[in-house]
Amino acid sequence: MEKGIIIAGFGGQGILFLGRILAYAGMLENREVTWFPSYGGEMRGGTANCTVIISDELIASPIVRNPDILIVMNDESLRKFLPRLRQKGVLILDSSLVKNPALRTDIEVVRVPATEISNTIGNTKSANMVLLGAFIAKTNLLKKESTFEALENSMGQRKKGIEINKKAIMEGIRFFEIQISKSKCQNI
Repeated sequence: MEKGIIIAGFGGQGILFLGRILAYAGMLENREVTWFPSYGGEMRGGTANCTVIISDELIASPIVRNPDILIVMNDESLRKFLPRLRQKGVLILDSSLVKNPALRTDIEVVRVPATEISNTIGNTKSANMVLLGAFIAKTNLLKKESTFEALENSMGQRKKGIEINKKAIMEGIRFFEIQISKSKCQNI
């Protein structure tokens, strides 16, 4: 198993941090991982993206040209990276910020109002962690527990931030699970 992931948005949305947590959690699960950040000179407010590869075998290159999974937090990133997403790939997007996406019919789309959810828990900066929760629930690539451990190790002594981010991850998982339940009920 090897999955290539691109995460993209504006600087300041926690794009690189989300990618780093994914890679760290994969490492904690004894997987091979790469994390390759990229950001514009503007940083906060400029474009930011990173690639993450999680694999059961050695990884030949950290470059992800055609990701299996694309996580986006703004329209500009969607326009830039959507054409590269593999057929039958998974697109996870912040539907609070990406309002009218031009989507493809050959992929699976997971719409998560991550910014709205993060507002309800009292921290708009945790929208990236809401998307991380949806990613965990959708893909089952990583365990919630290893993600929490990666978060704790990355944030050090910032207890309040750790708890808010854990709550955001749980809200993302819960949102996805509720959507799946609704979908199953509608198909009955």
